[in-house]
Amino acid sequence: MDLNLIWFLLVGILIVGYSVLDGFDLGVGSLYFFLGKTADEKKVLTHSIDPFWHSNEVWLLTGGGALFAAFPLVYASAFSAFYLPLFLVLFALIARAVAIEYKVKAGERSGLQKALEIAFSLGSFLPALLYGVAMGNVARGIPLDGAQNYTGTFFQLLNPYALVFGLLGLSAFLLQGSAYLGFKTEGDLQKRAQRTALKIWLVFLILYLGATLFSYLSTPQLFANYLQYPILLLIPALSWLLTLLTGHLLRYKPGSKGFLASSAALGLMILTLAVGMFPNLLPATNPNGSLNIYNAASSPLTLKIMLIVVCIGLPFVLLYTVYLYYVFHGKAKADAGGY
Repeated sequence: MDLNLIWFLLVGILIVGYSVLDGFDLGVGSLYFFLGKTADEKKVLTHSIDPFWHSNEVWLLTGGGALFAAFPLVYASAFSAFYLPLFLVLFALIARAVAIEYKVKAGERSGLQKALEIAFSLGSFLPALLYGVAMGNVARGIPLDGAQNYTGTFFQLLNPYALVFGLLGLSAFLLQGSAYLGFKTEGDLQKRAQRTALKIWLVFLILYLGATLFSYLSTPQLFANYLQYPILLLIPALSWLLTLLTGHLLRYKPGSKGFLASSAALGLMILTLAVGMFPNLLPATNPNGSLNIYNAASSPLTLKIMLIVVCIGLPFVLLYTVYLYYVFHGKAKADAGGY
C-alpha cells in the first residue's frame, strides 16, 4: 500500500468521522423548532449537544488540514469551485457557535433569545444541506480548466443531481439527530423524537434509493469499480442492510442501537461513494482533467512526514472523543449544566 492510498483512506476516515459525529448535532439544531415545544424542551435540545459540538467540529478542521497537506491541488480547486457555498457554511457555523454559547446568557430578553434560536437552527440546517450538495457535485464532476480552476457558476452547482444529494445528506443528518434524541432525552420530547426519527428514516430510504438510481442513469462511471471488482458490492449491500436495520430498531427497539445503526449506515454510504470515485478525489467533467490521489498529491517526503504526525496525533483525538462521550453519556436535562 503506497502513501497516496494511505492518505486517501485517512482523509476518508476523517470525512466519515465528521459526518457521523457532527451529523447528529447538526440534525438536532435543524429540528430545534420542530421538536422543542416549550422553553425547557429547547434547553434540553441545546444541552444534549453542549459537551460535544466543539470536539465534533475538530474532525472537520482535521479533515480540511489533511486534505491541504496531502492533496493541495484538490484543496485549491475545491475552494475555487465551492468558494461561495463554503463561505455560507462558514458563516452559518460561526452564527451557530455564537448562538449556542450566548443563548443561556441572553436570559429572558425574548428578542435576542429568539434571534439566537433562529441562528442556531439555520446555522445547523444550512451546512447539513450544503454538504450534500457539494458531495453531489463532486460525484457528478465539475468543469475545470487546464489550471484546475472552476469554470462554472454558482447556480450550476445547484443542478438537480446535486440537489438530490443535498436532500439525501440533510435527511441523513436529520435522522442522526432525531435518533440521537430518541435515547438522549426523556418524556414527551423523547417520544416525539422517536416518532420523528421513523418518519425521517422513511424519507431517507426513498432519497437513498432515488440518489442511487439517479447516479446509475447520469453518472455510470461511479459504478465502474464495482463492475470490475464485484466483491466491492458488499460495501453498498451492507450500507443498505444497516439502513433497513435502522428502521427496524427505531420502530421496535427504541434506544441507542438505532442511532448506532444509522451512524454505521451513513459511514458506509460515504464509503460507497468514495469507492465508486477511486482513484479520483475531484472528478472533472472532462475525465482527463480529474484530480486523483497521484496527480494531485504532495511530494512523497511531505506525505511521509505528515503520516508520522497523524500517527502521533490521531490516537489522542480518538481517545479524547471516546472519553468525552463516556463522561457525558447520561440523559440531557433542562438545568443550566445540561446533565
